[in-house]
Amino acid sequence: MRKAITSSNVSSSPEILSQAVEVDGFVFTSGQIHMSSDFKLVGETMGDKAIKVMENLKAVLEAASLTFENVIKVTVYVTDMAEYSKFNDVYLTYFEKPMPAREVVCVKELPLGASIEVSLVAKK
Repeated sequence: MRKAITSSNVSSSPEILSQAVEVDGFVFTSGQIHMSSDFKLVGETMGDKAIKVMENLKAVLEAASLTFENVIKVTVYVTDMAEYSKFNDVYLTYFEKPMPAREVVCVKELPLGASIEVSLVAKK
């Protein structure tokens, strides 16, 4: 049975997606971009954008009574691999070893013109 997870601190379009879904103790987040709760992209630098993405994910995890310590898998989409190391600088401040499994995919475009999108899988 699926249970929707929602944080009021994160923008959402509940008619087309859940911010996260819990199934059998696993929590799967939808991808988060550097968007404010009023649906506006924020951040000038990759560091600023990465912080917003990670804070959005943190809010969704908290709504599921989880933290980044519960994360087992991360998927990252970027539009410019030259910015990837700047994302990593922020990413490393949110996790401790052992690090979750992860992949990074460079894509042509992301929703609303975002330059980064991240989704997580966590376990209760």
